[in-house]
Amino acid sequence: MRGSNRRWRRSAVALAGAVTVAVLAAGCGIRTTSVPVDAGAAPSQVPCSMSAKDVTTQTLQGVPVQIYLVCSSQLVTVDRTVQLDEAKSDRVRIAQALLDELEQKPPADERQAGFSTTVPATLQVSAARGDDPRGTLRLSEQPEDLPAEALAQIVCTYAESKTLAPDGRVVLGGPGSYPPHGYLCTTETKTRPKTVPTPGSVTGTVTGMGTGTGA
Repeated sequence: MRGSNRRWRRSAVALAGAVTVAVLAAGCGIRTTSVPVDAGAAPSQVPCSMSAKDVTTQTLQGVPVQIYLVCSSQLVTVDRTVQLDEAKSDRVRIAQALLDELEQKPPADERQAGFSTTVPATLQVSAARGDDPRGTLRLSEQPEDLPAEALAQIVCTYAESKTLAPDGRVVLGGPGSYPPHGYLCTTETKTRPKTVPTPGSVTGTVTGMGTGTGA
């Protein structure tokens, strides 16, 4: 009888312990399960950031340049290479080469990191007309008719070129008879590219593409 009582007590204690653990688990909001939970794969890219591997695997041939793409509602630079010599090429060729890069859909790794472009794929650039201010570039669409982000991308990309904007000012016109206007790529242009005010005259105050002073 004594042996049976001991076995009964041990079984009772074990059962009580199991019940206690189950109660505590329920009280802590833990759902007990024997099936592994798949939380999904971790994000492979930090938004608006390219890994060192992605950067080093890009082609190294040609002239290295930087263009501005849209990411997280801001303008962010990415590296590109173009097949021209900026020191020897004319301004229109340089401007078109940069415009071609802006028009291209970003590669898969950049799209995964959140990069995109709003520049129309059919946009072209041509030389200034006889009565245009010095340094003018004429687009195949009126600059003010472009999406605000597209115009900001073009202005900030061109502003990086000493050939196109030696004083930091980008002078753009369209195909019509409207006079060209000057633009600056400001900090606000990069952080708020969707906000572009009516541009000013080239002979007057240079327009800062943003809601601040711009100059």
